[in-house]
Amino acid sequence: MTGQIAPPSNCVLCPRLADFRAANRRKYPTWHNAPVPAFGGLDARLLVVGLAPGLKGANRTGRPFTGDYAGDLLYATLKKFSFARGDYEARPDDTLHLVDARVTNAVRCLPPENKPVGAEAKACRNYLTREIDAMANLRVIVALGTIAHANILGALGLRKAAYPFGHGARHELPGGFILADSYHCSRYNTNTGRLTTQMFQSVFSAIRDHI
Repeated sequence: MTGQIAPPSNCVLCPRLADFRAANRRKYPTWHNAPVPAFGGLDARLLVVGLAPGLKGANRTGRPFTGDYAGDLLYATLKKFSFARGDYEARPDDTLHLVDARVTNAVRCLPPENKPVGAEAKACRNYLTREIDAMANLRVIVALGTIAHANILGALGLRKAAYPFGHGARHELPGGFILADSYHCSRYNTNTGRLTTQMFQSVFSAIRDHI
């Protein structure tokens, strides 16, 4: 599949998200308030896929998982396993650089209440498909949560029933790469104990061994 791998800044595929984006531009005129581009090179062997930008995180800063708790855990973990170097300071002009890794979201625009609907995820799916197609060295995709997992499979034209989500699960996919599942590294999941730092790190430890 050919075409853009990132939506335009004024994407109108999802009317509800476009209206929400316009409202946030009026309310927070200095923020990014646009589809959030991926972070990291297309030559990476690892792709991490989250759900969607957070209001005060990526929607504000313009970089995935930057400015909210999920980014604190994600980037510390990537750095621990040598997928990042430099200092993460929760802003896009810090010294953090990804190493052989790329981070993106299934839905590129901020959804109200952090909950995209199915039609919005489907509308954004072609961008994820093109992104995966453009990563010639790709060996592992990490799905952060069930919605990201489902959208990765949808982007690849695969049946969800054949690859059930489970934290720590690893699925061998057509094309020669692996889909690795993790609970999302959100504050809610860590505060409730659904996801611990050790559980999250174990996913990336296995990936490091594989790559």
